Amino acid sequence: MKLAAVAFYGFALGLLAVGLRELLTGFEENRCSMTYMFEYPEYRRVALPRRVARLYPAYGLYLYGEGLYAQETRALKLTGAPVLFLPGNAGSYKQARSLGSVALRKAENMEGGLHFNVFTVDFNEELVALYGGSLLRQTHFLHESIKAILRLYKHLKTPPQSVVLVGHSMGGVVARALFTLPRFNTNLVSLIITQASPHLAPVLALDPYLLDFYSAVRQKWVNRANKLRNITVLSVGGGYRDYQVRSGLTSLPCPPGDPNKLSLVATAVPRTWVSTDHLSIVWCKELVLATVRAFFDLIDPETRQFTENPEKKMVVLNHHFIRHPVRMLGEIQDTSISILDRIKMYQLLLYQSVALCLQEGQVKYFLFALSSRRKAYSHFYCRSNNLVSSTTVMLSFVVLSDVARKTVYEAETEVSHTLNHQPCSFIQMTIQDVSVPQFTVECEWQRQESQTLSVPAPHVLSFGLTVSDVTVNSSGLLHTIELQHFHQVYQAFRINVASQCKVHKDRLSNVYRIMVPWFREDSLTTVSVPSVTEISGMLHTSRPDNTSGVLLQLHTAPNCQYKVSIRTSLPRVLGQILRFCGPMVPVYTAVTLLLACGGQLSSILKSRRAAAMSQVVGRGLQPHKVNLPLYVLHILLSCSWFQEVWSILCLPPMDALPPTFPDATFHEGVLPVEEWPHLLSPLLYILGAAVAYWGSTLLCLIMRVISLILAPLHRPSVSRDCGTLRLRTQLLITLCLTVLGGTSCGALSIFAAFLLHLYRVLRLQMTERSLSHMLNLAPRKHKETENGTVDAECLDRSKECNGTPLLSECALQEVRDDLQLHLCLSALFTLPVMLSAPSLIHWIRNLRYSTQLDPDPCWPHIVPLIIVYMLLINCNTLKLCNSKLLPLTSCLPLPLAITMVTFSPLHLYRVTYFLLATLIPLASCCLL
Repeated sequence: MKLAAVAFYGFALGLLAVGLRELLTGFEENRCSMTYMFEYPEYRRVALPRRVARLYPAYGLYLYGEGLYAQETRALKLTGAPVLFLPGNAGSYKQARSLGSVALRKAENMEGGLHFNVFTVDFNEELVALYGGSLLRQTHFLHESIKAILRLYKHLKTPPQSVVLVGHSMGGVVARALFTLPRFNTNLVSLIITQASPHLAPVLALDPYLLDFYSAVRQKWVNRANKLRNITVLSVGGGYRDYQVRSGLTSLPCPPGDPNKLSLVATAVPRTWVSTDHLSIVWCKELVLATVRAFFDLIDPETRQFTENPEKKMVVLNHHFIRHPVRMLGEIQDTSISILDRIKMYQLLLYQSVALCLQEGQVKYFLFALSSRRKAYSHFYCRSNNLVSSTTVMLSFVVLSDVARKTVYEAETEVSHTLNHQPCSFIQMTIQDVSVPQFTVECEWQRQESQTLSVPAPHVLSFGLTVSDVTVNSSGLLHTIELQHFHQVYQAFRINVASQCKVHKDRLSNVYRIMVPWFREDSLTTVSVPSVTEISGMLHTSRPDNTSGVLLQLHTAPNCQYKVSIRTSLPRVLGQILRFCGPMVPVYTAVTLLLACGGQLSSILKSRRAAAMSQVVGRGLQPHKVNLPLYVLHILLSCSWFQEVWSILCLPPMDALPPTFPDATFHEGVLPVEEWPHLLSPLLYILGAAVAYWGSTLLCLIMRVISLILAPLHRPSVSRDCGTLRLRTQLLITLCLTVLGGTSCGALSIFAAFLLHLYRVLRLQMTERSLSHMLNLAPRKHKETENGTVDAECLDRSKECNGTPLLSECALQEVRDDLQLHLCLSALFTLPVMLSAPSLIHWIRNLRYSTQLDPDPCWPHIVPLIIVYMLLINCNTLKLCNSKLLPLTSCLPLPLAITMVTFSPLHLYRVTYFLLATLIPLASCCLL
């Protein structure tokens, strides 16, 4: 039985390891270019009012500079447009150097001395993603910093009236939280750009302050959206390389149709097309260049400051982050062509696909007649040899009959509207401003229906054994494959594209593009021909409605064959499950340990003996007892009468993971419930139970090793009361730890009480070893003891208080029972310690500024938790056996485990409350 448990939990641990490996490493290599400084960066501190400096001693405001610019701005006489960078969780204010350096170098080439003043805020590298007590303080300091920045421009005739905010990670959430302040003037900020910021929900909710902060921000931006419609917000996610903040969380929670809010992934940004991890999104040169270019286009030429026009801001952001035609924003192309040029290009009308070469510095025009192709084709498509490069090429199209411009750079231009409404016209293609020696462009006429195929995606439970494939015989440049039934985030596929060509010659690189119609999370892969390429088919968001499925666009070469095969990837499915449902694994770990404690109490109640630690933890996996009531409750909540009963009882809503679809609409701050995480609950339970099983095994091993190290420092003991505390000592320690937690940090007191209990476990471990050596038991008796059989004399003596001889087989068995009981309790005690660790780390890092943690998320439960720890130090199996409360206490873990799964996935800090609900009656058993 033990071997079967080890094999099962070993397999579960292997699944968890495969999923973690895929989550942490299963993505493309970092293709971001590094941003380098040309001169040594300098950060000049901006003086703040004394009141602000006294209230926020750990924070600071700095101006970024390099070389001559840093010297010129020494006196803080500034004339540029202000930009303020906000670091995120554990982020440094020095991360602004990439944005500041690129903006400074690009300004050197601008006429009229147009430039930016890049400021940055020092938030003392606080862990605000795990401890939410500092978020409101950071928001107030940001407000003061904005006012201090604008005061630096009072000497100008037309000083700036607002500041552009660029927030990384939690810095982007703090930027949006500005508008929740009662005295904040909304005109001070008109544009916010966030990078990898979890707007939808926190990654982990380890304290109530974090969730309260998010709730306030959500209510302001959703319920009062009409007052903030003029505020433009752009949110950029990092993609699959960012395993800290999944890109689905970067979607802005706002009412549908808000024209001034944009959410996208870095892989879909034109001229960027790369995935970034959580830190490289700050310095990724491709994305920084797109941001700085947008800043320069946002400058009003009259005021030389950022424009306040919302329409102009959205036009610029769409130009640089949605669809970039390469040409300068607002540039008007000359449509006049000489008769001689038209005659020279007339022969090109005979071909469906053409390849054109252009020498550097030349400008060429090409004409394509629409009259003969109006009925046969619906689209006109062109692509170039610098499809995914950053070279400057102007490739524009003009319908000559009505001067309606169609510009392409990424892939294609549609002229179906022109074909249907213009009686006779030409398409004029203009190529100029080529920065490469040779430039090749291929064009063709298309009928979209004939070049679109559909293929069903394999079921997620096919485990890669089923393959869906389709063969494309390319006669043109673009083919589209619709992946049917691919619209959920837990789906993950390996898409293989094998290309073969009849004639071997130099061809343009092929581009495979996965397009998601409901969210801007497209990804591109560039390959040579012929080749065999594997593409990861995964989603950041689920389909919110009945929109079309995921599209795979193949930008192909003519006269080539492409075979596309799709199969489910089990490792990537596990990675997606952990990416979206990872916060539920710690909850199920706590459930397993809680049920293990209940199993230990039941064993003591029935046999008056404690079971082995591995045995009770192995039996903690009870999905039929935990998940089945959860399914029933979920079904009942769909009934209106049960919802009324639920509200009458004043119960909080059931916890579910944040929605996986973009632009979610929230009502009264309650997240909508999705059913698919409930369907995965058995798997998540198995993973959580594996963590509990092997974690408890590791704890036992650590206790043995430490006891061996400390054994020479203690006198040998043979009593089961080793490591216990007298009543007076218990009261004194409880009082001291309570005062310590109230005046400094509650997590520190919890950790100290946990160490005291670990000392009790170590003493029991040393006593068990000492008794084994002293007795030198016979092999037969030792075997009987290991098998769990105790003679009648031992059982009779265990019923009497202090009736067991100090050196006997019964004494050894009693010590072993107490050891297994306290090992089980120690595993349970580690959960509050781990959940409170972020606040303890935050307190330690801020000791030089304040000796008291304010606010302290541990304070509501610090007193009962310390009392429980102290009482259970003296607990043993004999006291539990004689307690009248043990039958009731042994029945509590199961209903509390069900309640924990119901209310804790989005509120991890509630785990401590449910543990206390079990530990308080257990501590009472030691007294009554």
